[in-house]
Amino acid sequence: MTAAATPSSPALGIAQMRSVYRCADVEKRLSRLPAQEHEPLRHTYERMLERGPERFQVKPSGLPAMDRLYEDLPNFHAVLDDLKRQLALTHDSGDALEITPMLLLGPPGIGKTHFAREVAALLGTGMGFVAMSSLTAGWVLSGASSQWKGARPGRVFETLVDGSYANPVMVVDEIDKARAEHAYDPLGALYSLLEHDTATDFTDEFAEVPIDASQVIWIATANDQRAIPEPILNRVNVYEVSAPDREQARTIALRLYGQLRAGHRWGERFPEQPSEAVLERLAELAPREMRRAWTTAFGNARLDGRDAIEERDLPAAAGKRGPIGFVQ
Repeated sequence: MTAAATPSSPALGIAQMRSVYRCADVEKRLSRLPAQEHEPLRHTYERMLERGPERFQVKPSGLPAMDRLYEDLPNFHAVLDDLKRQLALTHDSGDALEITPMLLLGPPGIGKTHFAREVAALLGTGMGFVAMSSLTAGWVLSGASSQWKGARPGRVFETLVDGSYANPVMVVDEIDKARAEHAYDPLGALYSLLEHDTATDFTDEFAEVPIDASQVIWIATANDQRAIPEPILNRVNVYEVSAPDREQARTIALRLYGQLRAGHRWGERFPEQPSEAVLERLAELAPREMRRAWTTAFGNARLDGRDAIEERDLPAAAGKRGPIGFVQ
């Protein structure tokens, strides 16, 4: 099966089907459910049977076009180099796409989550996202027993069953912020999920049906390695990512200016590049602030009847130096 490639994606031209669970297992569990009970679980089994177990297992038919990522993510070159090497091993062979689980380690605001989303878009195999800092239940990855009120499947199960791909990207954001709740270890499921052999028969605690999660591509982000259990660190490639330097920050600010200008009809009024003075001011900000600052400045310039941004158009906070990087 062949899928069209885009300039920012690999040539995703080879896709075979892979079963991520066995319908016989689902039918067996469904037949044992008491009548008029466990409706959420019954609905889950019926949905699995309706959808069927086959999912696309996609791999590149050629090396991906990654030039844009190298330009947009200047502080992630080492990670991108490693990713490119792993893609090169599979693009001209019969092997499935395999990416070693990765942990992006560094201070807040340097673009770790943005990078993870870009890789998911690059590979084009769908994405699941878990923000560990906002969890209120430790079972979000592995599901909770159907005996508990309000229980539901975990995010890994949902991504594979409800998605179209056997090898989606699963982003575990701020893994160092995971908080244990009562008897649940929020990271406990990762001990088996990050190992290829054990992930082949991963059992969600809600559905209690083995699913094949061995093809999932894992990207975790963290600020502090000390808060991550050693068994997790032993299962991933750890990349220490630094903040962009001043020149890289200017590049990021200029890219955001160009994106905003090109993405709106009103952008045609403005010059292709901002002045050096304005660009220097924007390079002091994190991109989460850069985008807002550019939007404010564009609006202020038009309110004043001008078609070019001046320093006075920038919000006052633009003068304060903050963390440099992409939005987390």
